[in-house]
Amino acid sequence: MNAALDPAPLDGVDEAHDPDVVIRVRGLVNRFGEQTVHDGLDLTVKRGEIIGVVGGSGTGKSVLMRTILGLQTPEAGRIEVLGEDARAGNRAARQHIERNTGVLFQDGALFSSLTVGENVQLPLKENHPELPDTFRYELALLKVKLAGLPADTISKLPSQLSGGMRKRAGLARALALDPPLLFLDEPTAGLDPIGAAAFDRLIKTLQEALGLTVFLITHDLDTLYAICDRVAVLADKQVIATAPLPEIEQLDHPWVQEYFHGPRARAARDAR
Repeated sequence: MNAALDPAPLDGVDEAHDPDVVIRVRGLVNRFGEQTVHDGLDLTVKRGEIIGVVGGSGTGKSVLMRTILGLQTPEAGRIEVLGEDARAGNRAARQHIERNTGVLFQDGALFSSLTVGENVQLPLKENHPELPDTFRYELALLKVKLAGLPADTISKLPSQLSGGMRKRAGLARALALDPPLLFLDEPTAGLDPIGAAAFDRLIKTLQEALGLTVFLITHDLDTLYAICDRVAVLADKQVIATAPLPEIEQLDHPWVQEYFHGPRARAARDAR
């Protein structure tokens, strides 16, 4: 494998104290019964980048995200998020990570019985109960607008929104606490090409304006070519490479060759 595509070294002294490293995963092992999904997986995410995570079906992209977030307990491995040991069981460290990360699950994952505004206010109520209701409402309205939704969306239920609007509402909730780190799980899945492109532009604009680091799981080639700084490829139970797309395209791996050199990839590359 080309050295430029190799995952970062496990224990470099400089990297261990690098303030520009936001997520560091080392030796991750995830198993479900007899099925091993990840075996010795390593990944480094740098501050201020949009990193696209790709891989074939069953390679554990969402499992990786859930493990980093502490929603899935791995068999083994080290995980550091925002300088904190995510597996230490330290309540203060866990709270620091939770308060500084926003998550957009597929289809928004909104509470159906709550309005958009109430959904967006949930993280604020949980983490800042001292805030007056009127202030929480104004913050929620700001996040709704920031996500590209009309102001009156704040009083609507998720069932009254289109799929694209639900994703934006979920994004507004993910941004409620002004987190520096944002996780997106297939954010453009189910959207038409125009809606998907608009969502890509929104993510890029927010990333640049707010200085976000974005961990983005996607199978959308247009998204990868439009907004991702680097791409991490999951295959063979590991991250086999993390690099900018031009370098990933040169990787001599069957899945990479099929995925990045087909007609859809060529169209996405030419559209840049």
